Amino acid sequence: MTNEVTRTLARWVVDTKFSDIPADVRHSGTCSFLNWMGCAVGGSQHETLDRAIAALAPFSGPAQATIIGRKERFDIMHAALLNGMSSHVFDFDDTHLKTIIHPAGPIASAILPLAEYMPISGADLLHAFILGIEVECRIGNAVYPAHYDIGWHITGTAGVFGAAAAVGKLLKLNEQQMIWALGIAGTQSSGFREMFGTMCKSFHPGNAAKNGLASAMLAKQNFTSSNRVLEAPRGFAHVMSTARNFDEITRDLGKVWEAALNSYKPFACGIVIHPSIDGCIQLRNEHGLKAEDIKKIDLVVDPLVLELTGKKTPQTGLEGKFSVYHSCAAAIIYGAAGEREYADTVVRDQRVITLRDKVEAVAKEEIREDEAYLTVTLNDGRVLKKHVEHAIGSLERPMKQDQLIAKFDDLARDVLPAERVNALRELCWKIESLKDAAELARASAA
Repeated sequence: MTNEVTRTLARWVVDTKFSDIPADVRHSGTCSFLNWMGCAVGGSQHETLDRAIAALAPFSGPAQATIIGRKERFDIMHAALLNGMSSHVFDFDDTHLKTIIHPAGPIASAILPLAEYMPISGADLLHAFILGIEVECRIGNAVYPAHYDIGWHITGTAGVFGAAAAVGKLLKLNEQQMIWALGIAGTQSSGFREMFGTMCKSFHPGNAAKNGLASAMLAKQNFTSSNRVLEAPRGFAHVMSTARNFDEITRDLGKVWEAALNSYKPFACGIVIHPSIDGCIQLRNEHGLKAEDIKKIDLVVDPLVLELTGKKTPQTGLEGKFSVYHSCAAAIIYGAAGEREYADTVVRDQRVITLRDKVEAVAKEEIREDEAYLTVTLNDGRVLKKHVEHAIGSLERPMKQDQLIAKFDDLARDVLPAERVNALRELCWKIESLKDAAELARASAA
Protein backbone atom coordinates (compact mmCIF):
# COMPACT_ATOMS: atom_id res chain seq x y z
CA MET A 1 0.00 0.00 0.00
CA THR A 2 1.25 3.46 -0.95
CA ASN A 3 0.54 4.84 2.52
CA GLU A 4 2.68 2.14 4.17
CA VAL A 5 5.87 2.27 2.10
CA THR A 6 8.17 3.76 4.73
CA ARG A 7 6.75 1.58 7.50
CA THR A 8 7.00 -1.59 5.41
CA LEU A 9 10.63 -0.91 4.57
CA ALA A 10 11.52 0.03 8.16
CA ARG A 11 9.83 -3.07 9.55
CA TRP A 12 11.72 -5.29 7.10
CA VAL A 13 15.09 -3.79 8.12
CA VAL A 14 14.31 -4.23 11.82
CA ASP A 15 13.04 -7.81 11.46
CA THR A 16 15.55 -9.26 8.96
CA LYS A 17 18.10 -11.63 10.47
CA PHE A 18 21.56 -12.34 9.11
CA SER A 19 20.48 -15.94 8.51
CA ASP A 20 17.75 -14.60 6.18
CA ILE A 21 20.39 -13.34 3.75
CA PRO A 22 21.37 -15.95 1.10
CA ALA A 23 25.01 -17.02 0.88
CA ASP A 24 25.50 -15.52 -2.58
CA VAL A 25 24.21 -12.16 -1.36
CA ARG A 26 26.56 -12.27 1.63
CA HIS A 27 29.44 -13.01 -0.76
CA SER A 28 28.42 -10.09 -2.95
CA GLY A 29 28.38 -7.90 0.15
CA THR A 30 31.89 -9.04 1.06
CA CYS A 31 33.13 -8.23 -2.45
CA SER A 32 31.47 -4.81 -2.27
CA PHE A 33 33.10 -4.08 1.07
CA LEU A 34 36.55 -5.15 -0.22
CA ASN A 35 36.15 -2.97 -3.30
CA TRP A 36 35.03 -0.03 -1.13
CA MET A 37 38.03 -0.42 1.16
CA GLY A 38 40.47 -0.50 -1.74
CA CYS A 39 38.96 2.64 -3.23
CA ALA A 40 39.00 4.41 0.14
CA VAL A 41 42.64 3.55 0.82
CA GLY A 42 43.66 4.52 -2.70
CA GLY A 43 41.77 7.82 -2.62
CA SER A 44 42.96 8.80 0.85
CA GLN A 45 45.92 10.84 -0.41
CA HIS A 46 43.97 12.87 -2.96
CA GLU A 47 44.11 16.64 -2.57
CA THR A 48 40.35 16.61 -2.00
CA LEU A 49 40.98 14.86 1.32
CA ASP A 50 43.91 17.12 2.18
CA ARG A 51 41.75 20.19 1.75
CA ALA A 52 38.76 18.76 3.59
CA ILE A 53 40.92 17.69 6.54
CA ALA A 54 42.61 21.08 6.67
CA ALA A 55 39.20 22.76 6.74
CA LEU A 56 37.53 20.49 9.29
CA ALA A 57 40.33 19.39 11.66
CA PRO A 58 39.99 22.43 13.95
CA PHE A 59 36.34 21.54 14.57
CA SER A 60 36.56 17.77 14.97
CA GLY A 61 35.52 16.27 18.28
CA PRO A 62 37.26 13.40 20.11
CA ALA A 63 39.64 11.19 18.11
CA GLN A 64 37.22 8.28 17.92
CA ALA A 65 37.70 6.82 14.46
CA THR A 66 40.23 6.12 11.73
CA ILE A 67 40.52 8.13 8.57
CA ILE A 68 41.25 5.30 6.14
CA GLY A 69 44.74 5.38 4.67
CA ARG A 70 45.84 8.26 6.91
CA LYS A 71 47.24 8.93 10.38
CA GLU A 72 44.56 11.39 11.49
CA ARG A 73 41.71 10.31 13.75
CA PHE A 74 38.45 12.25 13.93
CA ASP A 75 35.10 11.94 15.67
CA ILE A 76 32.85 9.35 14.04
CA MET A 77 30.69 11.92 12.22
CA HIS A 78 33.64 13.57 10.51
CA ALA A 79 35.26 10.17 9.89
CA ALA A 80 32.12 9.04 8.04
CA LEU A 81 32.22 12.17 5.90
CA LEU A 82 35.92 11.90 5.06
CA ASN A 83 35.96 8.15 4.42
CA GLY A 84 32.96 8.52 2.14
CA MET A 85 34.83 11.18 0.20
CA SER A 86 38.01 9.14 -0.17
CA SER A 87 36.08 6.07 -1.31
CA HIS A 88 34.46 7.99 -4.19
CA VAL A 89 37.05 10.56 -5.19
CA PHE A 90 38.60 8.25 -7.82
CA ASP A 91 35.14 7.40 -9.19
CA PHE A 92 36.34 3.80 -9.05
CA ASP A 93 33.79 2.42 -6.56
CA ASP A 94 30.98 -0.11 -7.02
CA THR A 95 27.92 0.59 -9.16
CA HIS A 96 24.32 -0.62 -9.07
CA LEU A 97 23.81 -0.49 -12.82
CA LYS A 98 20.02 -0.15 -12.74
CA THR A 99 20.30 3.25 -11.04
CA ILE A 100 23.99 4.26 -11.36
CA ILE A 101 24.09 4.43 -7.56
CA HIS A 102 27.51 3.77 -5.97
CA PRO A 103 26.08 1.77 -3.06
CA ALA A 104 28.96 1.06 -0.69
CA GLY A 105 30.30 4.57 -0.07
CA PRO A 106 27.50 6.11 1.99
CA ILE A 107 26.91 2.91 3.97
CA ALA A 108 30.35 1.45 4.73
CA SER A 109 31.64 4.94 5.53
CA ALA A 110 28.90 5.36 8.15
CA ILE A 111 29.12 1.97 9.86
CA LEU A 112 32.89 1.41 10.05
CA PRO A 113 33.53 4.46 12.30
CA LEU A 114 30.64 3.28 14.47
CA ALA A 115 32.47 -0.04 14.93
CA GLU A 116 35.31 1.89 16.57
CA TYR A 117 32.84 3.55 18.94
CA MET A 118 30.83 0.53 20.10
CA PRO A 119 31.36 -3.25 19.95
CA ILE A 120 30.24 -4.62 16.59
CA SER A 121 31.09 -8.01 15.11
CA GLY A 122 32.09 -8.49 11.50
CA ALA A 123 28.91 -10.46 10.82
CA ASP A 124 26.76 -7.68 12.26
CA LEU A 125 28.64 -5.09 10.21
CA LEU A 126 28.18 -7.11 7.01
CA HIS A 127 24.51 -7.67 7.86
CA ALA A 128 23.88 -3.95 8.28
CA PHE A 129 25.94 -3.16 5.18
CA ILE A 130 23.83 -5.44 2.97
CA LEU A 131 20.54 -4.15 4.37
CA GLY A 132 21.70 -0.58 3.81
CA ILE A 133 22.53 -1.34 0.19
CA GLU A 134 19.10 -2.91 -0.26
CA VAL A 135 17.32 0.14 1.18
CA GLU A 136 19.38 2.58 -0.86
CA CYS A 137 18.98 0.75 -4.17
CA ARG A 138 15.29 0.00 -3.78
CA ILE A 139 14.58 3.67 -3.08
CA GLY A 140 16.74 4.50 -6.08
CA ASN A 141 14.79 2.04 -8.25
CA ALA A 142 11.55 3.78 -7.27
CA VAL A 143 12.59 7.16 -8.68
CA TYR A 144 15.17 6.35 -11.38
CA PRO A 145 15.60 7.61 -14.08
CA ALA A 146 13.33 10.63 -13.62
CA HIS A 147 15.01 11.70 -10.36
CA TYR A 148 18.46 11.48 -11.96
CA ASP A 149 17.36 13.18 -15.18
CA ILE A 150 16.27 16.36 -13.40
CA GLY A 151 19.71 16.73 -11.85
CA TRP A 152 19.96 14.83 -8.57
CA HIS A 153 23.10 12.80 -7.82
CA ILE A 154 21.35 9.64 -6.74
CA THR A 155 24.30 8.25 -4.75
CA GLY A 156 23.92 11.17 -2.36
CA THR A 157 20.14 11.37 -2.34
CA ALA A 158 19.38 7.65 -1.95
CA GLY A 159 22.59 6.89 -0.09
CA VAL A 160 21.57 8.79 3.02
CA PHE A 161 18.62 6.39 3.48
CA GLY A 162 20.89 3.36 3.22
CA ALA A 163 23.33 4.80 5.73
CA ALA A 164 20.54 5.56 8.20
CA ALA A 165 19.08 2.07 7.86
CA ALA A 166 22.45 0.36 8.28
CA VAL A 167 23.40 2.38 11.36
CA GLY A 168 19.89 1.98 12.73
CA LYS A 169 20.19 -1.79 12.41
CA LEU A 170 23.44 -1.73 14.41
CA LEU A 171 21.86 0.51 17.04
CA LYS A 172 18.95 -1.96 17.28
CA LEU A 173 16.29 0.66 16.56
CA ASN A 174 12.70 -0.49 16.89
CA GLU A 175 10.23 -0.10 14.04
CA GLN A 176 9.10 3.40 14.99
CA GLN A 177 12.65 4.59 15.53
CA MET A 178 13.70 3.15 12.14
CA ILE A 179 10.83 5.02 10.50
CA TRP A 180 12.06 8.21 12.15
CA ALA A 181 15.64 7.49 11.08
CA LEU A 182 14.51 7.22 7.45
CA GLY A 183 12.53 10.42 7.83
CA ILE A 184 15.44 12.36 9.33
CA ALA A 185 17.66 11.02 6.55
CA GLY A 186 15.19 11.96 3.85
CA THR A 187 14.93 15.57 4.90
CA GLN A 188 18.75 15.80 4.46
CA SER A 189 18.77 14.11 1.04
CA SER A 190 20.82 16.10 -1.46
CA GLY A 191 23.52 16.20 -4.12
CA PHE A 192 23.47 17.84 -7.57
CA ARG A 193 24.83 16.40 -10.82
CA GLU A 194 26.08 19.90 -11.56
CA MET A 195 28.98 19.06 -9.23
CA PHE A 196 30.39 16.23 -11.40
CA GLY A 197 34.04 16.86 -12.21
CA THR A 198 34.61 18.79 -8.97
CA MET A 199 35.52 17.88 -5.39
CA CYS A 200 31.85 18.10 -4.45
CA LYS A 201 30.99 14.88 -6.28
CA SER A 202 32.85 12.82 -3.68
CA PHE A 203 31.44 15.06 -0.96
CA HIS A 204 27.97 13.67 -1.75
CA PRO A 205 28.49 10.06 -0.54
CA GLY A 206 30.54 11.37 2.38
CA ASN A 207 27.80 13.74 3.41
CA ALA A 208 25.22 10.96 2.97
CA ALA A 209 27.26 8.76 5.31
CA LYS A 210 27.55 11.49 7.95
CA ASN A 211 23.90 12.51 7.73
CA GLY A 212 22.69 8.91 7.73
CA LEU A 213 24.77 8.19 10.83
CA ALA A 214 23.38 11.28 12.56
CA SER A 215 19.84 10.35 11.53
CA ALA A 216 19.99 6.96 13.24
CA MET A 217 21.65 8.44 16.33
CA LEU A 218 18.89 11.03 16.62
CA ALA A 219 16.18 8.42 16.12
CA LYS A 220 17.72 6.30 18.87
CA GLN A 221 16.90 9.18 21.21
CA ASN A 222 13.31 9.30 19.87
CA PHE A 223 13.91 12.40 17.77
CA THR A 224 10.79 12.43 15.62
CA SER A 225 10.13 12.85 11.91
CA SER A 226 7.29 12.18 9.50
CA ASN A 227 6.22 8.54 9.35
CA ARG A 228 5.81 8.75 5.56
CA VAL A 229 8.99 10.34 4.24
CA LEU A 230 9.09 8.21 1.10
CA GLU A 231 5.46 8.23 -0.05
CA ALA A 232 3.88 11.41 1.35
CA PRO A 233 2.74 14.05 -1.19
CA ARG A 234 5.43 16.37 0.15
CA GLY A 235 7.93 13.60 0.85
CA PHE A 236 11.03 12.40 -0.96
CA ALA A 237 9.61 10.68 -4.04
CA HIS A 238 7.01 13.31 -4.94
CA VAL A 239 9.18 16.35 -4.25
CA MET A 240 12.41 15.08 -5.81
CA SER A 241 11.20 13.12 -8.81
CA THR A 242 8.78 13.65 -11.68
CA ALA A 243 7.89 9.93 -11.68
CA ARG A 244 7.90 7.18 -9.07
CA ASN A 245 7.01 3.52 -8.55
CA PHE A 246 6.67 2.56 -4.90
CA ASP A 247 6.37 -1.15 -5.72
CA GLU A 248 10.10 -1.04 -6.44
CA ILE A 249 10.66 -0.40 -2.73
CA THR A 250 8.40 -3.00 -1.18
CA ARG A 251 7.94 -5.77 -3.75
CA ASP A 252 9.69 -9.08 -2.97
CA LEU A 253 11.59 -7.72 0.04
CA GLY A 254 13.87 -10.48 1.25
CA LYS A 255 13.28 -12.54 -1.90
CA VAL A 256 14.91 -10.47 -4.63
CA TRP A 257 18.15 -8.80 -3.56
CA GLU A 258 19.40 -5.63 -5.25
CA ALA A 259 22.60 -6.12 -3.24
CA ALA A 260 23.37 -9.15 -5.43
CA LEU A 261 23.35 -6.93 -8.54
CA ASN A 262 26.33 -4.79 -7.57
CA SER A 263 29.13 -4.38 -10.10
CA TYR A 264 32.74 -3.26 -9.90
CA LYS A 265 34.58 -0.81 -12.11
CA PRO A 266 37.70 -1.76 -14.06
CA PHE A 267 38.15 1.90 -15.05
CA ALA A 268 38.39 4.95 -12.76
CA CYS A 269 35.79 7.17 -14.38
CA GLY A 270 32.09 7.64 -15.08
CA ILE A 271 30.68 4.20 -15.84
CA VAL A 272 28.97 5.27 -19.06
CA ILE A 273 32.45 5.72 -20.63
CA HIS A 274 33.44 2.12 -19.92
CA PRO A 275 32.21 0.58 -23.20
CA SER A 276 34.23 3.11 -25.22
CA ILE A 277 37.35 2.53 -23.12
CA ASP A 278 36.89 -1.23 -23.37
CA GLY A 279 36.67 -1.00 -27.16
CA CYS A 280 39.73 1.26 -27.42
CA ILE A 281 41.84 -1.09 -25.33
CA GLN A 282 40.69 -4.09 -27.35
CA LEU A 283 41.57 -2.39 -30.66
CA ARG A 284 44.91 -1.20 -29.28
CA ASN A 285 45.87 -4.69 -28.17
CA GLU A 286 44.58 -6.44 -31.28
CA HIS A 287 46.30 -4.13 -33.76
CA GLY A 288 49.23 -2.66 -31.82
CA LEU A 289 47.79 0.82 -32.23
CA LYS A 290 49.89 3.90 -31.52
CA ALA A 291 48.50 7.38 -31.11
CA GLU A 292 50.58 8.65 -34.03
CA ASP A 293 48.95 6.12 -36.40
CA ILE A 294 45.42 7.39 -35.81
CA LYS A 295 43.61 9.89 -38.01
CA LYS A 296 40.34 9.87 -36.08
CA ILE A 297 38.19 7.87 -33.66
CA ASP A 298 34.41 7.85 -34.11
CA LEU A 299 32.08 6.67 -31.34
CA VAL A 300 28.39 5.87 -31.34
CA VAL A 301 27.15 5.84 -27.75
CA ASP A 302 24.14 6.12 -25.47
CA PRO A 303 22.92 9.74 -25.04
CA LEU A 304 23.85 9.68 -21.35
CA VAL A 305 27.52 9.44 -22.35
CA LEU A 306 27.55 12.92 -23.85
CA GLU A 307 25.25 14.31 -21.18
CA LEU A 308 27.48 13.11 -18.33
CA THR A 309 30.94 12.86 -19.90
CA GLY A 310 30.96 15.30 -22.79
CA LYS A 311 33.81 17.49 -21.47
CA LYS A 312 35.99 18.07 -24.56
CA THR A 313 38.77 20.04 -22.88
CA PRO A 314 39.21 18.79 -19.30
CA GLN A 315 41.85 20.62 -17.29
CA THR A 316 42.08 18.39 -14.20
CA GLY A 317 41.98 14.70 -13.44
CA LEU A 318 38.55 15.05 -11.84
CA GLU A 319 37.25 16.65 -15.04
CA GLY A 320 38.98 13.96 -17.11
CA LYS A 321 36.84 11.32 -15.43
CA PHE A 322 33.87 12.97 -17.13
CA SER A 323 35.44 13.22 -20.57
CA VAL A 324 34.85 10.35 -22.99
CA TYR A 325 37.39 12.09 -25.24
CA HIS A 326 40.21 12.02 -22.71
CA SER A 327 39.31 8.51 -21.61
CA CYS A 328 39.54 7.08 -25.11
CA ALA A 329 42.83 8.85 -25.80
CA ALA A 330 44.34 7.57 -22.55
CA ALA A 331 43.06 4.06 -23.22
CA ILE A 332 44.78 3.98 -26.62
CA ILE A 333 48.07 5.44 -25.37
CA TYR A 334 48.38 3.57 -22.07
CA GLY A 335 46.19 0.52 -22.58
CA ALA A 336 44.51 1.29 -19.27
CA ALA A 337 42.17 3.75 -17.58
CA GLY A 338 43.02 3.40 -13.92
CA GLU A 339 43.61 6.25 -11.55
CA ARG A 340 47.07 6.97 -12.96
CA GLU A 341 45.53 7.73 -16.35
CA TYR A 342 43.45 10.47 -14.71
CA ALA A 343 46.29 12.33 -13.07
CA ASP A 344 46.32 16.05 -13.76
CA THR A 345 49.62 15.65 -15.62
CA VAL A 346 48.14 13.04 -17.97
CA VAL A 347 45.07 15.16 -18.69
CA ARG A 348 47.37 18.04 -19.66
CA ASP A 349 49.89 15.93 -21.61
CA GLN A 350 50.16 17.18 -25.19
CA ARG A 351 50.28 13.67 -26.67
CA VAL A 352 47.01 12.83 -24.94
CA ILE A 353 45.45 16.15 -25.95
CA THR A 354 46.41 15.65 -29.60
CA LEU A 355 44.69 12.25 -29.72
CA ARG A 356 41.77 13.47 -27.61
CA ASP A 357 41.03 16.10 -30.24
CA LYS A 358 40.66 13.34 -32.85
CA VAL A 359 37.81 11.66 -30.95
CA GLU A 360 34.24 12.35 -32.09
CA ALA A 361 31.11 10.97 -30.45
CA VAL A 362 27.54 10.71 -31.65
CA ALA A 363 24.64 9.72 -29.40
CA LYS A 364 21.81 7.43 -30.50
CA GLU A 365 18.80 6.50 -28.40
CA GLU A 366 18.90 2.84 -29.41
CA ILE A 367 22.38 2.32 -27.92
CA ARG A 368 22.40 0.87 -24.39
CA GLU A 369 24.38 2.46 -21.57
CA ASP A 370 26.89 -0.44 -21.50
CA GLU A 371 27.27 -0.59 -25.29
CA ALA A 372 29.36 1.32 -27.85
CA TYR A 373 30.36 1.22 -31.52
CA LEU A 374 33.90 2.35 -32.39
CA THR A 375 35.47 3.16 -35.74
CA VAL A 376 39.18 3.99 -35.82
CA THR A 377 40.52 5.44 -39.07
CA LEU A 378 44.29 5.16 -39.48
CA ASN A 379 46.60 7.47 -41.41
CA ASP A 380 47.37 4.66 -43.89
CA GLY A 381 43.68 4.43 -44.83
CA ARG A 382 42.77 1.32 -42.85
CA VAL A 383 39.49 1.39 -40.93
CA LEU A 384 39.12 -0.68 -37.75
CA LYS A 385 35.74 -1.35 -36.16
CA LYS A 386 34.64 -2.70 -32.78
CA HIS A 387 31.22 -3.26 -31.27
CA VAL A 388 31.25 -3.56 -27.48
CA GLU A 389 27.97 -5.27 -26.70
CA HIS A 390 28.52 -5.22 -22.93
CA ALA A 391 31.45 -3.47 -21.27
CA ILE A 392 33.75 -5.33 -18.94
CA GLY A 393 32.48 -4.78 -15.40
CA SER A 394 28.85 -5.13 -16.48
CA LEU A 395 26.63 -7.89 -15.11
CA GLU A 396 27.07 -9.75 -18.40
CA ARG A 397 30.89 -9.48 -18.19
CA PRO A 398 31.61 -9.05 -14.47
CA MET A 399 35.05 -8.57 -12.98
CA LYS A 400 36.32 -11.88 -11.65
CA GLN A 401 37.53 -12.32 -8.09
CA ASP A 402 41.21 -12.31 -9.08
CA GLN A 403 40.64 -9.04 -10.98
CA LEU A 404 38.96 -7.53 -7.92
CA ILE A 405 41.94 -8.56 -5.78
CA ALA A 406 44.39 -7.10 -8.29
CA LYS A 407 42.42 -3.85 -8.28
CA PHE A 408 42.46 -3.70 -4.47
CA ASP A 409 46.20 -4.34 -4.34
CA ASP A 410 46.94 -1.74 -7.02
CA LEU A 411 44.92 0.91 -5.20
CA ALA A 412 46.31 0.18 -1.75
CA ARG A 413 49.99 -0.45 -2.52
CA ASP A 414 50.82 3.24 -3.03
CA VAL A 415 49.48 4.04 0.45
CA LEU A 416 50.27 1.05 2.66
CA PRO A 417 53.28 -1.32 2.85
CA ALA A 418 52.84 -4.63 1.04
CA GLU A 419 52.40 -6.67 4.22
CA ARG A 420 49.70 -4.24 5.42
CA VAL A 421 47.93 -4.46 2.08
CA ASN A 422 47.87 -8.24 2.34
CA ALA A 423 46.63 -8.16 5.94
CA LEU A 424 43.86 -5.67 5.19
CA ARG A 425 42.71 -7.63 2.16
CA GLU A 426 42.48 -10.85 4.17
CA LEU A 427 40.52 -9.11 6.94
CA CYS A 428 38.02 -7.87 4.36
CA TRP A 429 37.60 -11.36 2.93
CA LYS A 430 36.91 -12.83 6.36
CA ILE A 431 34.72 -9.98 7.60
CA GLU A 432 31.92 -12.39 8.47
CA SER A 433 34.06 -14.19 11.04
CA LEU A 434 35.61 -11.17 12.77
CA LYS A 435 34.74 -10.78 16.44
CA ASP A 436 35.62 -7.10 16.34
CA ALA A 437 34.85 -5.21 13.12
CA ALA A 438 37.05 -2.35 14.30
CA GLU A 439 40.02 -4.49 13.24
CA LEU A 440 39.20 -3.44 9.69
CA ALA A 441 39.50 0.24 10.56
CA ARG A 442 42.71 -0.16 12.52
CA ALA A 443 44.32 -2.15 9.72
CA SER A 444 43.48 0.57 7.21
CA ALA A 445 45.28 3.41 9.04
CA ALA A 446 48.55 4.72 7.66
